[in-house]
Amino acid sequence: MPSASAGRKNQEKPREIMDAAEDYAKERYGISSMIQSQEKPDRVLVRVRDLTIQKADEIVWVRARVHTSRAKGKQCFLVLRQQQFNVQALVAVGDHASKQMVKFAANINKESIVDVEGVVRKVNQKIGSCTQQDVELHVQKIYVISLAEPRLPLQLDDAIRPEVEGEEEGRATVNQDTRLDNRVIDLRTSTSQAVFRLQSGICHLFRETLINKGFVEIQTPKIISAASEGGANVFTVSYFKNNAYLAQSPQLYKQMCICADFEKVFCIGPVFRAEDSNTHRHLTEFVGLDIEMAFNYHYHEVLEEIADTLVQIFKGLQERFQTEIQTVNKQFPCEPFKFLEPTLRLEYCEALAMLREAGVEMGDEEDLSTPNEKLLGRLVKEKYDTDFYVLDKYPLAVRPFYTMPDPNNPKHSNSYDMFMRGEEILSGAQRIHDSQLLTERALHHGIDLEKIKAYIDSFRFGAPPHAGGGIGLERVTMLFLGLHNVRQTSMFPRDPKRLTP
Repeated sequence: MPSASAGRKNQEKPREIMDAAEDYAKERYGISSMIQSQEKPDRVLVRVRDLTIQKADEIVWVRARVHTSRAKGKQCFLVLRQQQFNVQALVAVGDHASKQMVKFAANINKESIVDVEGVVRKVNQKIGSCTQQDVELHVQKIYVISLAEPRLPLQLDDAIRPEVEGEEEGRATVNQDTRLDNRVIDLRTSTSQAVFRLQSGICHLFRETLINKGFVEIQTPKIISAASEGGANVFTVSYFKNNAYLAQSPQLYKQMCICADFEKVFCIGPVFRAEDSNTHRHLTEFVGLDIEMAFNYHYHEVLEEIADTLVQIFKGLQERFQTEIQTVNKQFPCEPFKFLEPTLRLEYCEALAMLREAGVEMGDEEDLSTPNEKLLGRLVKEKYDTDFYVLDKYPLAVRPFYTMPDPNNPKHSNSYDMFMRGEEILSGAQRIHDSQLLTERALHHGIDLEKIKAYIDSFRFGAPPHAGGGIGLERVTMLFLGLHNVRQTSMFPRDPKRLTP
């Protein structure tokens, strides 16, 4: 006699068969086999940012990540995300979708990559939570291309929540270490996507502007035989049977190119600083945007060229990257970046007078501390209404040995810094191009001449007067967007406490 459980099994089988028969959409969804370049279908994938009213009623294919899913009765709402753009998608029981298909869509893990075929439909009410607010996608087919694990190390919605909102409403936000430990996920947020697209724009505009000004791009070695600037803050690396160092700057090589008659050069590349600085603006490896240029009679020719290059970058960012600026502002609200044309140039003694008037006690030959830089930035903004300015004629005592002294005042130098929102982003100067004066200044600074012999030798065979400067890419990005930590603008930051990922 058959057991009761066997009877139940026999009853269940027809139901399973019936369910399978009812699933008229089973070919329209599922998990795709791994793409191993087996075929080249003639399918055209449409970008999410291009899903607009102009495409209403068209059938399109889209590849995107499942940002969120929400089942509701016989339908499921998905938000499909591609970089910083997203669109609402609807899977509803009907001619194209079965109950099983709706259930499948609702259970796809967040962050999985899917291929979706759907009809673009105009919506009557704007979808405020998506970038594509005027349309939604009515799904006819959905296939999982890459399935994400069910547990994410951080939630993307938490990672883009403004901190104020988190504090006021008690909602979750993601701290910096969690972000950096799971950087691949964090970089998917709309904010991170916008930050690094804008940063790419800075490099592009820097290169474009300088090439238009007649500069030549150069590549310089990063493994060098002696500390670039004669300092101690260098990383030592094993170099066969000797020691070598990671370059603190491309200084020597930029200047050698000027001595080799290239006249105007620039380079973009990594810079290494072995400084145990755990601040909001220091990294042990950052990207340097470096400029060097021969001039005719006065180093201000170079100063003005560098300042104009930065102004062209600011203008280009405001013209070409408004979407990215607004995306970042949603999470990190900030006043738009202001600058003047021509750029404001103050002399160091003027800055000292402004600070002393504000109650700061400082000696004539003292360098600016970080708090005083910030205060000066606020004073300049109040007086001149600019976030960008040049500070010229620094005291010689606080500048490197290769800085040209001011011929009219032995305590001053032909050197300058440039500031954004009260923080230094560029340090530069006229360089000493005479080997004898260079030797004297090096000895004055107590530098071992043997260690900088190659540098001094570069100027023995005729060198044009020249000046230059180095810009920190991550700082420019941070300060343009009004962010508060340089780690937000370094894709995989390196500091004294972080060497991974």
